[in-house]
Amino acid sequence: MEEMEEMRMLTQDIQKAERVWLDISSILFVPHTERDYQHLVAVLDRLIDRVGEDESHPLASLMDVIGVLIENYEDKHVPEISAV
Repeated sequence: MEEMEEMRMLTQDIQKAERVWLDISSILFVPHTERDYQHLVAVLDRLIDRVGEDESHPLASLMDVIGVLIENYEDKHVPEISAV
């Protein structure tokens, strides 16, 4: 019974996400190009301006997710500068 309730709640959460996805998909996506990457960096900059270091801010976890997306892109596409 508990598993059925969890599945119902998960379905509801996915339905909520579907309703708002078009509104947020321009700021939350996996970057595949330099242009995508630069766009996410600009979004993160704006989020940092708004959220600052307030970990309880409603957008703090969005800032974290975008940071991870940027970091993953950099790991794959930005060459490391070797220490001299």
